[in-house]
Amino acid sequence: MLSPVSNLVVLLGSLLIAACQGNLSHDRCQPTTSDEIVVAGSKVFLRCEVEDPDDSSLQWSNPAQQTLYFGEKRALRDLRIQLEKSTPNELTISIDNATLADEGEYTCSIFTMPVRTAKAIVTVLGVPQKPLISGYTDPLKEGDVAQLTCVSSGSKPAAELRWYKGGIPLTGESLEAAEDDNGKTFTVTSRIEFTVAKEDNDMEVTCTVNHASLQDSRKSTYQKIGVLYKPTAKIEPYPEHPREGDNLELRCDGRGNPVPKDYKWEKEGAQVPLTDAQDNILVFPNLNKSDSGTYICYARSIMGVSTARYNLAVNGTYLTHEAKGSDDAPDADTAIINAEGGQTGGDDKKEKEWTDRQRDDGGGTKIGDGQRRKQRERRSAWLTTLL
Repeated sequence: MLSPVSNLVVLLGSLLIAACQGNLSHDRCQPTTSDEIVVAGSKVFLRCEVEDPDDSSLQWSNPAQQTLYFGEKRALRDLRIQLEKSTPNELTISIDNATLADEGEYTCSIFTMPVRTAKAIVTVLGVPQKPLISGYTDPLKEGDVAQLTCVSSGSKPAAELRWYKGGIPLTGESLEAAEDDNGKTFTVTSRIEFTVAKEDNDMEVTCTVNHASLQDSRKSTYQKIGVLYKPTAKIEPYPEHPREGDNLELRCDGRGNPVPKDYKWEKEGAQVPLTDAQDNILVFPNLNKSDSGTYICYARSIMGVSTARYNLAVNGTYLTHEAKGSDDAPDADTAIINAEGGQTGGDDKKEKEWTDRQRDDGGGTKIGDGQRRKQRERRSAWLTTLL
């Protein structure tokens, strides 16, 4: 049998429990909290609320069960931890400059009878470092395979890496994640391969980190790649519509990476070199019918040789066609020039006579197969020195 004092204690305890519970489905003295996610280096708030404090104070403890605050009284001397609000119904504290070590389960307690607690799990996101791209050193040749690697450390959970070329997503990448030495964060590695084309010259290849800690922002780095490709050549006349007696320049426009620096001019069927050629420009100081013929420009770089052809005819109303490069050699450019400014109705006989003259070497002897063969041999020898 209980003593009168014991009976009184039991009765008071029962009354306190009944006051807190109110009804069987709701405990008015039970504190409530919420889990929090914070980015490393930011501030996290821990809020504990209770509907009926029952004349008791709220208390926050860290994962090591060290008391942080009991009511408005500081218990742990960590200046990063500050009191935000303390009332009978609420205790809110903050942890500034949160680190991975702050992660864990925090406890809010109220010392009623019995003691009631609530848990709040704090998750700290590790911020990934700016990614680094490796694997590129020297310019690639057209058709080579680029192999690039992107690495980012310090993320928690493991970050995602994505590749872009000229702003367009690249696919087929691999992704690996390895735990860092601290046992909390991860280093992620991604590798990408793609075949380069001449359009990729000076293109930016970007590696981007996606992670919850970055919210709406991203961390990226890029690598500009160079691609070496064969040259192209195109002949343009200046002026576009010259007349007999005018000065005419044929300019050979060589493009590529690297840009062609070595040019050679040749007149088809001619046995002597062209003395009026200066690098990529062929000059006709006093245009006349003897200049008629097919002119060939060779543009050379370390990636190869490109040719362009231009047909010049000084025997009728002038007409200049768009320049053609080596890929269109059978359709070489043609300029037909009229000195008298007459009609295109110069008869076919004159056209035939001019054609016959072009087949003549100037001394009445037609160019034979042996001379053409010598010309081809000279051209072949020059191309051999270029390559």
